[in-house]
Amino acid sequence: MRVLIGSAIKQDYDILREFLESIKNLESDKIKIDYYFVDDNDDKRSSIFLYDFKKEVTQSTVEIITAENKNMRYLRDDVTHYWTDDLMNKVADIKNKIINYAKEKNYDFLFLVDSDLYLHPMTLKQLIMAEKNIISEIFWTKWSPDSIDLPQVWVSDQYTLFEKGMSEKLTQEVINERTMRFLNMLLDRGIYKVGGLGACTLISKKAINSGLSFSAIYNLSFSGEDRHFCIRAVSLGFELFVDTHWPAFHIYRSDDLKRLSIYKECIKKINGIYKYIMLPYNRRIKISDNRVTLSMVLKNEANRYLKDVLKIAREIVDSAVIIDDASTDNTKEICLKELSGIPVTYIVNKKSMFNNEVELRKRLFNETITKNPDWILCLDADEILEDKIIHKIKGIIDKPYYDTVCFRLYDFWNDHQYRDDIYWNAHKRMWPFLIRYQPYFKYVWREIPVHCGRFPLNIFELPTGTSEIRVKHMGWANEEDRLLKYNRYMQLDGDGKYGILEQYKSILDKNVNLRDWED
Repeated sequence: MRVLIGSAIKQDYDILREFLESIKNLESDKIKIDYYFVDDNDDKRSSIFLYDFKKEVTQSTVEIITAENKNMRYLRDDVTHYWTDDLMNKVADIKNKIINYAKEKNYDFLFLVDSDLYLHPMTLKQLIMAEKNIISEIFWTKWSPDSIDLPQVWVSDQYTLFEKGMSEKLTQEVINERTMRFLNMLLDRGIYKVGGLGACTLISKKAINSGLSFSAIYNLSFSGEDRHFCIRAVSLGFELFVDTHWPAFHIYRSDDLKRLSIYKECIKKINGIYKYIMLPYNRRIKISDNRVTLSMVLKNEANRYLKDVLKIAREIVDSAVIIDDASTDNTKEICLKELSGIPVTYIVNKKSMFNNEVELRKRLFNETITKNPDWILCLDADEILEDKIIHKIKGIIDKPYYDTVCFRLYDFWNDHQYRDDIYWNAHKRMWPFLIRYQPYFKYVWREIPVHCGRFPLNIFELPTGTSEIRVKHMGWANEEDRLLKYNRYMQLDGDGKYGILEQYKSILDKNVNLRDWED
């Protein structure tokens, strides 16, 4: 199988070096790759580097053609790229020249790639395996510095990211909902039909020979040669597709070079396998076999709810990190017995840290992330998950849309009823219990001694989802425990600096509104 990689190149040296490195590293078993570069560089170092590349890839044919009108200016800065009609027509002519070369030399595929991309090594093989006539690999870009990351594929017209019937009238709310549906679809690994694409496109021999070109269609005012290519392709009977299995990295601004090292680290093989991809905002996503690490603090839990908590938790976790905060009973023996068969890191504090909760929580989190977990389930020793999570967990952790997952928490006041009033209504909100560990995200804690949260404060800066799973919080379920908690809060926060003083006082209420738990 013969593939021609073609690119029009007017590129900064540092960016070009990365581009050429990535195409040289493409997996290419049983694929004969040749190259066709149109040198439109202003930087002489970039032109020289193309010829250095030619010397390195001795098994391939490398054609380097000097572009016409090299003095035509192409402006780029830290905000955006500035395109004129003349520039777009020039690029269209260059791409047409590459198509004609591929046709003349009878290549099986033409892979047109912009020179500011860093490709995942699996890109070419994946696009070929898709068996589509025209298909692009996804990449994401902040088209302006303050925008969200958006794809280089679209649904229709110039750059419409939502489906719309020709006579359909849509509210802004519906437009937003459909746009998010399209963007979320592209986060999920698969192959999807789209209305427009470009910049990283594999074209089959059938499509090459059909008369495709990037030339402007005179009665269309859409900007960009890719739009005219896509409209002409559909008119000729071809459908357009995007593959999202191995997203590329777009070096749209020079500052993006700083993040490229994260992308490279993320896509490295581990034990001979590509395990991760990178999605917008430096989000590392494991491709498959996601696992859950249980993260817990324990202290004198032997005669409380630990067995019930671990009975459910052990069915959904693959490992555990436990900090025993100076227990004086047989908490450790019970914990290890209930988690038998599961790898457990059990750390014992010689002196309790419970009076400075944030330091205890930070230590637990830091010990947990040393294991490089996929997902972290953080439970207290009196929080019992609904057992239906056993059948739901894979559907939660295998999705790429979110990194923080929230459940409803019910404060039980006895074995079968939870409290529901002005101060006790946690079940009416969603609380984070499960997070995907993001090694390139800077976690920040709420630095207070009580009520600091089980996770860092800023986890909601990452994409967040909710689950129907409910959590029984049994820590208030008997009067003795309530009194202990009341005394602790009054000792540590008697002025209500970190919590609500009225809620503390309500712990001792005798007449409370309770609701029956319904399974």
